[in-house]
Amino acid sequence: MEDQQIIHRIALSMLKGIGPVNARSLVAYCGGVDPIFTDKKLKNTLEKVPGIGPKLIASITDKKVIPAAEKELEYVRKHKLRMLFYLDADYPKRLKQAEDAPVLLFVKGNAEVDRTHMVSIVGTRTPSEPGKRLCVELVEGLKEVSATIVSGLAYGIDIVAHRTALKNDMPTIGCVAHGLDRLYPGEHAATAKEMLAQGGLISELPSGSSFAPGNFPARNRIIAGLSDCTIVVESGPKGGSLITADIANSYDREVFAFPGRPTDPRSEGCNKIIQQNKAALITSAKDVITLMDWLPKKKKAPVQAALFSELMPDEQTLVEIIRAKGKIDIDALCSQSKMPQGKASGLLLNLEFSGVVRSLPGKVYELN
Repeated sequence: MEDQQIIHRIALSMLKGIGPVNARSLVAYCGGVDPIFTDKKLKNTLEKVPGIGPKLIASITDKKVIPAAEKELEYVRKHKLRMLFYLDADYPKRLKQAEDAPVLLFVKGNAEVDRTHMVSIVGTRTPSEPGKRLCVELVEGLKEVSATIVSGLAYGIDIVAHRTALKNDMPTIGCVAHGLDRLYPGEHAATAKEMLAQGGLISELPSGSSFAPGNFPARNRIIAGLSDCTIVVESGPKGGSLITADIANSYDREVFAFPGRPTDPRSEGCNKIIQQNKAALITSAKDVITLMDWLPKKKKAPVQAALFSELMPDEQTLVEIIRAKGKIDIDALCSQSKMPQGKASGLLLNLEFSGVVRSLPGKVYELN
């Protein structure tokens, strides 16, 4: 890719007031990233883009944007950062599913963003000693499934999760709310440096970005979006960890929380989201592994041929389709069998009772 194309991508991410949703609309309406910055008749095009008014047009046509992007590219190359653009194949596949995901991510280190099991762990900045121990045991338990631990490098539960992952030779990724030219809090610099070998740091903000309160909730959506599930260890009634949990819910990701004593303010947030059915109650890493269906699959004994010979023709049809696919969801099964969903559901229920098939989360079926 030519430098000018890379610069345009960086510039797109740096446009003030645009945001990732409008940025995607811009790219779609303009037919790519480059025309946004090269088309001389751009203003006429921009006026047709929903959500783009005079102020945003002024931001897009600001002559300072390209020089700033050129400077950022120099910084990226000097410090050997990676850039992940939302249209590229190496952009995190889980995060790509989120409508408001950043258009561009800056990555420092060897972070693999698409490992099989990605788990975000969040919580209060002032955890209790039992809360810290719970976090340590959680991370250690998740080593069984080779999970990558994602968090925000903040005080409290975040840093406990990162350090425990490092101690157990597990990959861990820190999502920060500032450019990768600095680190907040500074006390965690040594941990952040150690993370680079088997994980790394991720930010959507360019170098030199100022600290701003709004950066932290925005950062939390990256934590939630990178992960299969989010776990809240301890939390008060308000705070960033509950924001992350809400975002994870909005992305249709699993959310788990450890319960605590009703009188413990550090458990108030966890108890609340469990009570509101925004999080599933867990007591250990094994609960997470089980609920996520990450347990190693045991080899199944072949179903007796005699059992299949007793099936009705329609049941046999469903079984043969499942056998061919290995696993299949109910919509695809109905489509291939040409059966109404009501009829197929009834047959599948009978097959479950007979021990021929079993159902998995998401209305997916496989043979026993």
